[in-house]
Amino acid sequence: MPNDGGHLLLTPEQRDGIAVGDPMAAKYVRELLGANGMLDGRRRWCLWLVDADPGDLRRSPTLRARVEGVYRHRSKSTRTATQKLAATPALFGEIRQPRTRYLCVPRHTSEARRYIPMVFADPETIAHDSTLTIAGADEYLFGLLHSAMWMSWVRGIGGRVKSDYRVSAELVYNTFPWPKPPSPAARRRVQDAAWAVLDTRATHPDATLADLYDPRAMPASLVTAHARLDRAVDALYGRGSFDEVKRLARLLERYQTLLGELSQHGAKPARRRRAAMA
Repeated sequence: MPNDGGHLLLTPEQRDGIAVGDPMAAKYVRELLGANGMLDGRRRWCLWLVDADPGDLRRSPTLRARVEGVYRHRSKSTRTATQKLAATPALFGEIRQPRTRYLCVPRHTSEARRYIPMVFADPETIAHDSTLTIAGADEYLFGLLHSAMWMSWVRGIGGRVKSDYRVSAELVYNTFPWPKPPSPAARRRVQDAAWAVLDTRATHPDATLADLYDPRAMPASLVTAHARLDRAVDALYGRGSFDEVKRLARLLERYQTLLGELSQHGAKPARRRRAAMA
């Protein structure tokens, strides 16, 4: 969360200007990945000054002016917590940036979409607080979270903003009834199907995720890839065919089973997967 009055954020034009006019500041420019930009393809940028050389902060006209702007913004706030942040004006207000490749999840997305599209990002890409991050996520987890099974849980358990889906770490992700550890073959089927989804997306380089996951514009090849992924994930939860009602019923059964296992081991459910998503 920047909480910066806009002084650490950059438009593409401002980024280009810094690249030409202030090479010292240009070292600290990073892409900022927010939910809207992830979905509609609009790129944003920021100054990421974690571990910045203090000498650079003093000598760079751009960095000095922008850090001073953050300081003024926070100092004038009526919120005590924001005023305290004025002591570190070069830093975002809250920092939970992963240090490894991560899966970036939009907190909110349209209920019209059959799936919530997510992307992998490198740690050099800064995740905005309109997203959630899962550090170290692999294609198997990507597959689970792009499945009809996951979406049944989001629709049944998750919150809403107006009518849009709202994903939260505590309510939705940490409570999701993960399947039993799969066999190597079953895990590979999910991973292969997840790769097929990613590969199919890549065949439409000019389309945004908003385009690809619009229910009226979703390419037939992507529909097919997701259907394959749905079958692979469904199979982790038992035999037979599933629809929306059966998926949610199976998930709730699995949830009760997991609660029973936790009780037997004296664990607290609320802490089971804490901090898995930030």
